[in-house]
Amino acid sequence: MVTDYKFIDINATGDGVVTAAFDNQVTYCTAANAPVTARIVAALRDLIARGEPGKLFDIVRSWPGAPLADALPLRLAGGIHSLHLKGRDDNLSQIYTNRAGLDDPAIVAAAVRAFETELMPWLDGPPQTNEAGRSSNFIAAMLWLAEKGLPPLFECLEIGSSAGINLMLDRYHYDLGGVQVGPEPGAIRFAPEWEGGAPPSQPISIVSAKGCDVAPVDLTDPGEALRLKAYIWPEHTVRFERMEAAIREAGRMRPDLVAMNAADFVEAELAKPQAGGTTRMLMHSIVWQYVPADQQARVTYAIEQAGKTATHDRPLAWVALEANRVMHVHEMVVRYWPGGEEPVIVTRAHPHGAWIGWGGSNRTV
Repeated sequence: MVTDYKFIDINATGDGVVTAAFDNQVTYCTAANAPVTARIVAALRDLIARGEPGKLFDIVRSWPGAPLADALPLRLAGGIHSLHLKGRDDNLSQIYTNRAGLDDPAIVAAAVRAFETELMPWLDGPPQTNEAGRSSNFIAAMLWLAEKGLPPLFECLEIGSSAGINLMLDRYHYDLGGVQVGPEPGAIRFAPEWEGGAPPSQPISIVSAKGCDVAPVDLTDPGEALRLKAYIWPEHTVRFERMEAAIREAGRMRPDLVAMNAADFVEAELAKPQAGGTTRMLMHSIVWQYVPADQQARVTYAIEQAGKTATHDRPLAWVALEANRVMHVHEMVVRYWPGGEEPVIVTRAHPHGAWIGWGGSNRTV
């Protein structure tokens, strides 16, 4: 278990919260076997704390929102990583090869001074990740729902889809505790380390998958694809391989992705007729913290109201893979209507899909 997190309210603002958010992120990256990203975030934290001059650092120190909820450390880390991916700074490359004995703050400070204008836009929005490995949890949820008696034909609706990588989940192959799902060989193959009993082996099919994002990313645009890669922690090489596979798949057939906020999308989609014999499933992963509170309330109200009219032939499910910031784990919580209105933790999982604990796990990160 990770025990040295400094717990802060994810929505906290005010004195000391920016530094605490960077501290939290350093600990998280270290626990997630991402030492290089931890070094970058720690260097940024030290520069912020010591009053390093510059417009970018001034904005960060006086951040008007909640730095943890806004993933402020990862916004900056993504920008710094983009410089490395473009080969813009040879000194940065020494950190990214995890060379010891460096003055990390000095190297990062020099990079910020040299490329401050280029880095400023990285503060404008939260990280766009939508890791493909999270699809394994969504498939596990479908197996679980099918065992509960819901129709095994799924109409998937995703909020916070980013580039729509998880909207292509029917094109991937999954080995989930020995249960095989999806086409062979699949555009990407997932075999997460599995803990606990195997999920139920049920025949399932995805009849449609549609998603929304306030700022959709076009995987077929090289510049936008590079931005997504910059948000991937450099230590996690398998994620780059998955990204390249997702880019190829999007080039073959684009995911069904629209530019809308979460509340408008959910309200509009739930108002549409639902085919008999299908399960309509709202899903999202590591996105709820970025949804404004008023939209969270609207999404919750819309789905609970729709649940009241759901039937066994046209059921509704809500699958949320999100961070439990008290326990520092990621949990997939499922509700369904009719009959399963109370939330159930179906899995605990690594945020990038490396492992899944069926029914829960004591592991963190």
